Amino acid sequence: MQNGKWYIIRAEPQADFLAASELLNAGFEIFSPRVKSFQAKNALHFVPLFPGYLFLKWDMDSEGKPSFHSAPHVSGWVNFEGVAPAVPDEVINELAQRVEHINTDGGLWRRFERGDRVRIVSGKLEGLAEVVEATSSAQSRVRVLMQFMGRLVSAQVPWNSLEPLEDRPMERGKPPRRTRGQGRWIRNVQPAFAGSN
Repeated sequence: MQNGKWYIIRAEPQADFLAASELLNAGFEIFSPRVKSFQAKNALHFVPLFPGYLFLKWDMDSEGKPSFHSAPHVSGWVNFEGVAPAVPDEVINELAQRVEHINTDGGLWRRFERGDRVRIVSGKLEGLAEVVEATSSAQSRVRVLMQFMGRLVSAQVPWNSLEPLEDRPMERGKPPRRTRGQGRWIRNVQPAFAGSN
């Protein structure tokens, strides 16, 4: 459809691929951005970049809103106060280029940087470690430094065997108590200036 504009439609939960297939079979022009993603056991799958959403090209001005009777896994239009906003062609073109770049670059995968603190969750190695060499590709292994038998050892593990440790601010305990109340200092913690006139 040359004269149409792009709109966003919603798919039923977990039914992105079914909704896209139904719309294509019904003759609609759609864009369903999908990216490579590593799942369990290092298996590579294509997953929706925007789960639950698809782009549909349609000439709303001359055709009105189409019905989706032949696409039961489509739940409706994304609209604001009843108005479905159009998405500019440039946005769709740039999005398509980015999706292609992500897939050419190996898909979505966790990039670890030098100094990242991680937990190794591999069956053979388990424990805390620090990344000493950044990941360079989806197929690369990550070099880490970890404690093993009381020594620091270097190991190379698949990136998907690592979990990042959340950067939590250091827990600050309450400062030690300095007085007994009513300004009376506890022995050995009285500041040097206390009592001086």
